[in-house]
Amino acid sequence: MRRTGGLLYAVPMALLVAVLFVGPLGLMAWMSLNHWPLLGDSAPNGVANYEALREPLFTRAIVFSIKYTLVATVLVGLMAFGLALLVQRPGPAVTVFRTVFFLPAAVGLASASLLFYGMFNHDASPLNAFAALFGSDGVDWLGDGDNALYSTAVMITWKFAGYYMVIIMAGLQSINPLLYEAATIEGATRWQMMRRITLPLLRPTIALVLVLLVTSSLLAFDQFFILTGGRHGTATVVIGIYREAFTSQDLGRAAAISVGILAVLYAVNGAQVRFLRSAR
Repeated sequence: MRRTGGLLYAVPMALLVAVLFVGPLGLMAWMSLNHWPLLGDSAPNGVANYEALREPLFTRAIVFSIKYTLVATVLVGLMAFGLALLVQRPGPAVTVFRTVFFLPAAVGLASASLLFYGMFNHDASPLNAFAALFGSDGVDWLGDGDNALYSTAVMITWKFAGYYMVIIMAGLQSINPLLYEAATIEGATRWQMMRRITLPLLRPTIALVLVLLVTSSLLAFDQFFILTGGRHGTATVVIGIYREAFTSQDLGRAAAISVGILAVLYAVNGAQVRFLRSAR
């Protein structure tokens, strides 16, 4: 009876998952095996759509996405970890600093991108105006592929460091303080406590943060679409999917690319979790 009751409680959520997750995934897989124009009738074409994964345009997009993922993950992760260490202990002004650091997370990604577009726009950039005081012509922050990548990573760090700070801070506060007291009595240094206590016990939290960071970075769209429009070699994989679907009007090829990036995400996230588990 108790087992039946538990199953009944799970049925509504199972139906929700089936409708909102399993169903769309199945439709995407089916679309990837068909010539499926945005307007018009579809027709089966086997795995022809998956040829898009071998085209130079997609290859450049995946290389750029991986490069951006590495840069953004390192910057956001290190900043979030540093902020979490800074505000983990209660104090008179700690609550204020926590709020200040977290506030950018409350700003929408599109709004943050527009804010930084005004900051990085070459013709009206306050950064370039400041540089002009010293005789510099300024920097083309968004007109060059590498500059646009690092400029966008800076914006993402400002936007999300406080969000991941909260997650890491929760992990830090779950560590028993008696472990640090015992280590102090034994004469351990701060670095030894960090290496032997904090980092090992923080691995589940680090795994969660890495999975979220890598996934969101590989699926980057809003920031590059607003800041650069995907020009100057800054087209990400999702911008490529968008162009296939709504510019080329080929939903089948867009679905095939989506299946490919889903497989990459599954492999990358699985490898991260296995690595962190094996490092215990």
